[in-house]
Amino acid sequence: MMSSTEELLKRLGVSIDAGTLRLALTHRSYAYENGGIPTNERLEFLGDSILGFSVTDALYRDNPDLPEGDLAKRRSAVVSTRALAGIGRSLGIGEYIYLGQGEKLTQGKNKASILADTMEALIGATYVSNDIETARQLVMRLIGPLLKDAAALGAGTDWKTSIQELAASRQLGTIHYAVDGSGPDHARTFTAVLHVGGTAYGKGSGHSKKEAEQEAAADAWRVLSGAGNPPGAAASAGSTPAT
Repeated sequence: MMSSTEELLKRLGVSIDAGTLRLALTHRSYAYENGGIPTNERLEFLGDSILGFSVTDALYRDNPDLPEGDLAKRRSAVVSTRALAGIGRSLGIGEYIYLGQGEKLTQGKNKASILADTMEALIGATYVSNDIETARQLVMRLIGPLLKDAAALGAGTDWKTSIQELAASRQLGTIHYAVDGSGPDHARTFTAVLHVGGTAYGKGSGHSKKEAEQEAAADAWRVLSGAGNPPGAAASAGSTPAT
């Protein structure tokens, strides 16, 4: 039977030696509760640099006519905490992270920051166990699909700011987030609906109010900008649920 680490490596499509893999999955909360053992933060630091370079190189080569400012926005979008956490969730990374009891009780395996940091650590671990080209190929497999949508994701550096600027430029009216929470305190889930000028344009969910509002803002931005809908069109067409 395939072990859990073998299953994880199969999902990633790389080989990482057992010790380095465990280190990449060791969150500081677990390390603190187990005598101050090493954490994944050094590998995260390394992986962050490899991720940034790999994405920058791809954007530079694939977009010869884009100015520096647009390249920077696209890079920020695809290496953001939100983007990396989404990749981590799709791979089921959270089930493999070594977490302290406090983080376990508060659903740390689903927290965007922890998932994103662990993804960077895994990229760093891939480099340490192999070479820079193997790590770069991993980044391209993970980030490649996002790069195709980088133009739209460029606004995603801060969706709430982006939707506010868009609403103001079109004079759509006041922005309001209606947020509801459900579930026990240790596993709270929030749902946000974004209203612009009294009309619901976007919906999102997350494990914090901020995350739910960002998802709702991203959803609204896609409706208003990506689909090119005129003001009020979402009211009749309906809002696409956030992903």
